[in-house]
Amino acid sequence: FRQETLFPYIKDNVKEYLRAHWEEEECQRDVGLLRKQAQEDSSLDGAVPIPLESGSGEEELERVIQAVVDNVHWQMSLDRKTTALKQLQGHMWRAAYATGHVKGEIFEDVVPAIRKWREAGMKVYIYSSGSVEAQKLLFGYSTEGDILELFDGHFDTKIGPKVESESYRRIAASIGCATNNILFLTDVPREANAAEEADTHVAVVIRPGNAGLTDDEKSYYSLISSFTELFLPSST
Repeated sequence: FRQETLFPYIKDNVKEYLRAHWEEEECQRDVGLLRKQAQEDSSLDGAVPIPLESGSGEEELERVIQAVVDNVHWQMSLDRKTTALKQLQGHMWRAAYATGHVKGEIFEDVVPAIRKWREAGMKVYIYSSGSVEAQKLLFGYSTEGDILELFDGHFDTKIGPKVESESYRRIAASIGCATNNILFLTDVPREANAAEEADTHVAVVIRPGNAGLTDDEKSYYSLISSFTELFLPSST
């Protein structure tokens, strides 16, 4: 979804977004951060500078906007995760969700399963490399409607990287739960390893579009292709 919908949306619409919102304070802050980042990147191969706007007409404005567009495309081509880029992307996605241009895609087995788990007394949290704000947009404007009520909390990499076991211990402490009472679902073996090192239960989810697993990974991990395959004990 991120690779085929969210990121292409940014590339295809960044110029239109900047033109529409240029005079707004939030957009100017975003451009200012990108300009600062461009200055820091000036020694990098292919880096795109963003000139200051001197207020000398429409033609110059277009030139500055095009520089911002080129800078964003350059950063995205290198899969960079700079704060400046992520901030602009987050604001663009917020607008796209709110206007219905983008909807978070939810597999049809997910909502019924989560409702069942919650009725059984379990709590459900999201831990993603995407920011908490991005998570709330995806689940707040989803193909299943606003399903934010199904989640008890959200974590992103501010709690720590998903490939480090300490992150899972921090999450457990944050929600007041022993790590061995948590089941972590992921499609990434390195994340599964880190969670297991923290004594967290793990299931690896096989979904369309996910990266393939090695034969060793397939034989080692508990694999599911639908949430209906999970039979969890009721909360005590």
